[in-house]
Amino acid sequence: MSATSVHHPQDDQPGAPTGGTATLAEIARAAGVSAPTVSKVLNGRGDVAPATRSRVEELLRRHGYQRRRGSVQPAPLIDLVFHELESSWAMEVIRGVENVARQESLNVVLSESAGRLSPGQTWVDGVLARRPTGVILVLSGLAPAQRAQLTSRDIPFVVMDPAGDPGDDVPAIGATNWQGGLAATRHLIELGHRRIGVIGGPGGMMCSRARIDGYRAALETAGIAFDPRLVRNGNFHHVAGYTEALEMLRLPDRPTAVFTGNDLQALGLYEAARELGLAIPGDVSVVGFDDLPLARWISPPLTTVRQPLTEMAEAAARLVIDLSRGNEPSTLRVDLATRLIERASSAPPREAA
Repeated sequence: MSATSVHHPQDDQPGAPTGGTATLAEIARAAGVSAPTVSKVLNGRGDVAPATRSRVEELLRRHGYQRRRGSVQPAPLIDLVFHELESSWAMEVIRGVENVARQESLNVVLSESAGRLSPGQTWVDGVLARRPTGVILVLSGLAPAQRAQLTSRDIPFVVMDPAGDPGDDVPAIGATNWQGGLAATRHLIELGHRRIGVIGGPGGMMCSRARIDGYRAALETAGIAFDPRLVRNGNFHHVAGYTEALEMLRLPDRPTAVFTGNDLQALGLYEAARELGLAIPGDVSVVGFDDLPLARWISPPLTTVRQPLTEMAEAAARLVIDLSRGNEPSTLRVDLATRLIERASSAPPREAA
């Protein structure tokens, strides 16, 4: 149902838009302001009173106003927004977006939403003022009102590795997280492990849930009973891996192997094992997720599931550029394949060796 198919009593006034494709002049009349004022709101200008801006934005959303494609030349920029910008994980994504941006003579603007699942209004105002070629949101998304604001300005956006369900109508690039969790756990089962722990990321994130679901599927297929004591959720940082691993490895019947939700948590587990005097992989095998460059250089080198972060970022950048050119993608959701990378941190358990 379109926004204009619902009757709004407050619209029953002279000059209120009545169709689904309101013009700028109609929006101005309904808001009781001039057309230049509406134009200022559309362009993200700051010299508009907050109450007026809010009223105009509401009318733009309600009546589905969208700037005609090509009416304003976008700036040669890609806005890249991170949920958090703290690790080499982000560097792999930046590298991928930069690879494509460089080929297209575009620059990249970096932002961080400070852990929020959607960026704040200040960020939105900045995007509207910059009018970039497109926006890529990493491990985050847009609130409905923010989506409407970007859509009305004809600013395309793509979500990469969405934290939640972005919706069927939102372009998104992800990875086969469930398959990755399955492959990691199956690898440990094939080595002979039967008590296998998992340390996931935030329970509310789609990628974290999918990896744990893959873990559970591998256990079920192998006929191994699921033990909730061996499942932990934290976040995707070293400290969470360390604290959750300490508790798990102190259990009387501790696991002989642990699958961590990412490589950073695996690093935390390495420290917990060292503190408890446990050898990797002699006492506990470890499998991570991501295959960050550091995975090859820690000791022992980390067995992990490769998530093609750079390729995902490149795909997101190409998609948002295609959308900016008016090209309709064949599909709005693409999941790139993950694969297991075997290194020295996983081995058969001692009793099976």
